[in-house]
Parts: sequence; C-alpha cells; structure tokens
Amino acid sequence: MADYKAIIDNMASLNALVIGDVMVDAYIWGSIDRISPEAPVPVVRVHKRDYRLGGAANVALNVQAMGASCMLCAVIGNDDASGHILERMQINNLDASGLVRSDHRPTTIKTRVISGHQHVVRVDQETDTPINEQELTQLKQRIDQFLPSADVVIFEDYDKGVITQDLISYVVEKASQNNIPVVVDPKKRNFLNYRGVTLFKPNLKELKEGLNLVFEKTDQQAIRESVRALRELLVCDQVMVTLSEQGIYIDSGQEQNHLPAHMREISDVSGAGDTVISIAALATALRQSPSIVAALSNLAGGLVCEHSGVVPINREDLLQEALKLV
Repeated sequence: MADYKAIIDNMASLNALVIGDVMVDAYIWGSIDRISPEAPVPVVRVHKRDYRLGGAANVALNVQAMGASCMLCAVIGNDDASGHILERMQINNLDASGLVRSDHRPTTIKTRVISGHQHVVRVDQETDTPINEQELTQLKQRIDQFLPSADVVIFEDYDKGVITQDLISYVVEKASQNNIPVVVDPKKRNFLNYRGVTLFKPNLKELKEGLNLVFEKTDQQAIRESVRALRELLVCDQVMVTLSEQGIYIDSGQEQNHLPAHMREISDVSGAGDTVISIAALATALRQSPSIVAALSNLAGGLVCEHSGVVPINREDLLQEALKLV
C-alpha cells in the first residue's frame, strides 16, 4: 500500500528543471451593466487587475508549492510584459537566472476579461516563431548550467517557439547521459519529436490531433490502442493521457490503468495541465509506480480546478486528499 505522506514529503528534497514557454496570465475583473453604443458588445467597468505567472512559470510554481526546488529556463521578451514575469518571480522566490531576454520576440501575455463568474473574452499577445540560433545557444548554456543537479526535467510546451526539435534532442540526450528522467507536457508542433522521454502527458485532444485520429472521448478501446501506439512510436517509458471528466489513463507497457475523475465543484480548468505535469514529474523523479504517478496527478489536477484562475496546487490539500486513497 502506498505511503502517500512519505511520497509527498520526499518531493521536498527534489530539484526540477523546467524548460518551456513562459507567459503572463493577466486578469481584468469588472461588471457589465450596459451595451456599447459603438458596437453590439458589452462594456466592462474594471474593478481589479491581476498578473500571474503562466505556462512553464506556473509549472515552476506548482513544483515549488510541493516544497521542491525549481529552476526555470525559457526565453522572454525585452518588454513591459517581461517586467511582470520578473516581478512575480521575485515575489515568489523563483530564480530568474535561467531566463534569456530577447529583443526579437514579445513576452506572451494572455489577458482574460471576467465579469462575475463569466469569462467574457481573452486577448493574446504572442508569437509562435521558433527562437533564433543566438537565443537557442543562450538557452542551451542556461540548461547546461542547471541540468547536472536536476532530479527531473520538465518540458512545458505551448507551441510558442521556445522548444524546438534541436533543443529537445539536445536535452533528452544530456538527461539520458545523467540518468535524469524527462517528462513532457506537449503541444501539436513537436508532438512526435519527444522520442526517448520517460513520461509523455498529452490531453485527449492533443492525443487525437497528434496522431491524426478521430474517435469519441468515451471510446475506451480507441484510447487504449492510440496510447499504446504512441508509446511505441516515441519509444518512451510511459504515456499518461488526461481525459477531463473521464479521469486519467496511463500505459507503461507493463501495466495500464484508467483512473476515474474525482467529483469536484469545477470553477476553472485553467492551469490544470500545468499542475498535473508538475506532480507527475516529482512522483516520477521519486521512481514511483505508474499507478501512483497517475493517482497523485489525477488528484492534483482536480483540486486546482476548484479555484478561479491559474493557481498552483496546495500541498496540504493534496496530502489530505491522497490520504483518503489509502
């Protein structure tokens, strides 16, 4: 029987290296009481603004929330939005020395306008152009500095151009040489480039798009067959697919497990994938079984959905929920 308290306690001894697309999650909260006279759109009277760390930076926050140490390697712009990232990293005691500043690309910022509990609109400032050779070289130098002391490498890929096929091959080879597990939260562009990783975690939509498949989300046989095919195609140890309200499915070759979702009062699914990959990575670094990796990840993803906006996992909440599994 799993000792979840010991597992969660031991996560605090780990060092994680997060590589990927960093972004600002900006929020504008307001009220709507009229329609604009200029166009048939609502007028939002702003009450509050907030800026939060998103993407790979939210993964770093989730790792840190479990007591583990984290280094974040990414490329950001030389713009106002990057100031929000650096400020928030300082507030959250995250080391920013792994960030590369670029004059050639903007910092990604996703601005969500919310009235009451209604998401009105989202405005994105971003580029998805791959980083240039100079930026790639600088990023590799940062990674070389931190990778030897890492217990796990996390790729957080949002298809914004920081992660390239060259970078993936470079990091996976170095991690393999140092016996460091690599876990991946993928998107479409690099989906089939993550060969030889330890754990690959798409959601169901990404799985179907990545393999160019069409089937119903309730078709369990199709899910099992596609996951097995993907694991063999990538020559990876494990594939874990998040299935939203259907839970999580994991295939390690030796064992396959489908864990149903836990009943939750869902407030917001934003950032749930970041939480899932963070917990999965830490459990993988501790060499836990696929069933335990999936169980803890499943719990964590559900817990953060109870909160509005992108927030990291609460360690004590996860521990209390995990103890109920025993």
